[in-house]
Amino acid sequence: MNRRTSSVASRLLARRAADLKRHVPGAIDGDAHGVHQARVASRRLREAVPVLTAGVRGTKARKVRGKIRRLTQTLGSVRELDVTIQLLDELVAKEALPRPALEAVRGRVVLERDARRAVMLRRFEHVNMPKLERRLASVGEVLVATRGESWRDALGARLLKRSKALAAAMTAAGHMYSPEQLHQVRIAAKKLRYAMELAFDAGVKSAAAPVRTVKRAQDTLGRLHDLQVLHAHVAAVQAEPSGRSLPDGGLDVISEALENECRHMHARYVATMPKLAAVVETTRAVVVPALAHRARALKMTKMTLPAPPARQPQARSVRRAPARRVGPAAGGQR
Repeated sequence: MNRRTSSVASRLLARRAADLKRHVPGAIDGDAHGVHQARVASRRLREAVPVLTAGVRGTKARKVRGKIRRLTQTLGSVRELDVTIQLLDELVAKEALPRPALEAVRGRVVLERDARRAVMLRRFEHVNMPKLERRLASVGEVLVATRGESWRDALGARLLKRSKALAAAMTAAGHMYSPEQLHQVRIAAKKLRYAMELAFDAGVKSAAAPVRTVKRAQDTLGRLHDLQVLHAHVAAVQAEPSGRSLPDGGLDVISEALENECRHMHARYVATMPKLAAVVETTRAVVVPALAHRARALKMTKMTLPAPPARQPQARSVRRAPARRVGPAAGGQR
């Protein structure tokens, strides 16, 4: 068995499973950072499991992916509102916008966040983390024992799929400010990044620069999305009778400021579009071939390794009967 190559997949899986296990307790305790990190870890696992188990039988990967998906959804309902509260706190600290209006919006978001957190905790009761950990460990044991390198081909195919999806989303969004289409670009960039990180961790050094480029674009689009979510909450408060009674038209001032910053973040994204297009090309022309080359090199190494010497059967020892003594007394007997 070629243990060196077959254990790469198990190490990649174990690292991502350990990240999830480390951050889930903080998420359950209500820590905003823990919720974020646990959600990211779950998304990385969702990207890794189908790739690493490609062509391997007996892993029950589909069931594992289903459990991880439910965990991601459970964490997602709270994460978005945690970010909105953090953004509101930033705006309050800057003291550039009307504080009474900001506090009114914050109060509404906090109430909704607390309600969603209660739902999250109820859902966690149906997420059996010890069982998920055992299943991930079981998948890892199967990967340790496997001889194949089919996961490298699966990762190459996944990278091509993810990069094409990003290119298509960018084309659909164009240069126009369209929140929904820009959100699709953000999702496509996130998925490509997680697949690219898997390639880098598998030893493809050419994946490092694309990961950095995609992360910067993802951060820009993420900030834009967060501003859009906050803008929607401001609009919701404006629609309430209490919102219209706030002094100095504070909500209108906040709404205009958020809209301006959204336009600014969109301009930053547009500036990164050529670099993202280059990432798509690099994925096709450099990263995926590097994965295939590494797989072929490992296969050739396996084929050219000298076969272990055949085990020679040990000669069975024959127990010889002791020599019969012949003496004068024996000689006289008949």
